[in-house]
Amino acid sequence: MKPFLDNNFLLQSKTAETLYHNYAAKQPIIDYHNHLSPQLIADDYQFKNITEAWLKGDHYKWRAMRTMAVPENDITGNATDEHKFLQWAKTVPHTMRNPLYHWTHLELQRYFNVTDLLNEHNASTIYNHCNNLLNQKDFSARGLLQKMNVKVLCTTDDPCDNLEYHKKIASDNFEIKVLPTFRPDNAIAVENSMVWNNWVVKLAAACNNNLLSYTDFLNALKQRHDYFANVGCKLSDHGVETMYAEDYDRSDIEVIYLKLKNNQALNYKEIAQFKSAVLYELALLDFEKGWIAQWHVGALRNNNSLLLNALGSDAGVDSIGDFSTAKQMATFFNKLNTSNHLSKTIIYNLNPAHNEVFATMIGNFQSESIAGKMQFGSGWWFLDQKDGMTTQINALSNMGLLSQFIGMLTDSRSFLSFPRHEYFRRLLCNILATDIEAGELPIQELSSIGKMVENISYHNAKNYFNF
Repeated sequence: MKPFLDNNFLLQSKTAETLYHNYAAKQPIIDYHNHLSPQLIADDYQFKNITEAWLKGDHYKWRAMRTMAVPENDITGNATDEHKFLQWAKTVPHTMRNPLYHWTHLELQRYFNVTDLLNEHNASTIYNHCNNLLNQKDFSARGLLQKMNVKVLCTTDDPCDNLEYHKKIASDNFEIKVLPTFRPDNAIAVENSMVWNNWVVKLAAACNNNLLSYTDFLNALKQRHDYFANVGCKLSDHGVETMYAEDYDRSDIEVIYLKLKNNQALNYKEIAQFKSAVLYELALLDFEKGWIAQWHVGALRNNNSLLLNALGSDAGVDSIGDFSTAKQMATFFNKLNTSNHLSKTIIYNLNPAHNEVFATMIGNFQSESIAGKMQFGSGWWFLDQKDGMTTQINALSNMGLLSQFIGMLTDSRSFLSFPRHEYFRRLLCNILATDIEAGELPIQELSSIGKMVENISYHNAKNYFNF
């Protein structure tokens, strides 16, 4: 019987242990998609306690606590931080077989050297122990990143952001490269014209332009795109329910834009046309600058209106959607590819039923200019767990080339989430070792397979993004 979370956690053979410890474990981290606060990094923020560092903003933990009927006030409300931690500690023993059980104890081990299993009885002791460490200088926001051997991280930023904190981090010559990512989701959030107009006011202020026409709107987006590039941005990112590739004429979009400016509701076709047009124009900008385009597809967001109204978006009330996306995705990419304007692209799938769809889609638009130009991104959100990552790796292996994969990311708002890279690497090594042990991969090629592990863990991403 293997002990829980020992040095060979998730590694089920000597071959897996060799691959992980000799090849994967020593690789640095490139976290090319996360939701960390650049302000906290710029300020080198010292967290007040483990609740602030670990529970605040963590939707995964909130959902588990709600399932245990923990009062919302003890999750996101006015309860003390120590009480919120206690409520989480009470919840943890009930999370067995949920990835939270692994992540919780992996993070306690890696950052705080806590090997006890968290529960309500030892919660106070662990709370005080972690807080004492978090008060030390090397447990600041920057220190936590350095502990995990992070080399590059890319935050997720609205086009209206002035990026002042990224500039400060760069001016400090911080050893970890912290770059912005252009995330223009608000530009196409036209289902509610009033909300969209409120955002356009911010865009107009950032560009010193009234944005009276669709042409003005596109020029403003280009201006912000240029601004991001000047601050070191190399990636865009889009969170969409599905891809949009509706037919449209430029005159149609001009009319739709004026309707939006006048707070007139759009019908379904007009919404699809506007999204299709704006996303296409943004894709052209990405290609011109040599940026990598990321597409996070398939989330059904903000399902619980009571919690949405009480807490706002990112309240932890999202789920996997079941949208049809293959035809629109193929049409969108083909339009760009036909005119030679298709950037290096990463597509992330949230519905496991669509893994093979995404894995085969990237094969349609590869290029002789770069190996692995089109990427099937790692298991995302609800799928960044043992089964989700395994099925993504298997789909990519069966339909494409695992050797060209650019690996894992945290997609997290927590500075304590970087052991997810370790979790992924252990799973990857165990999958490959299982094939070796079964005679499905050659043991005599162990060093070559080890090199592939190194590449997927670090080097492929470094070369793909040119970091």
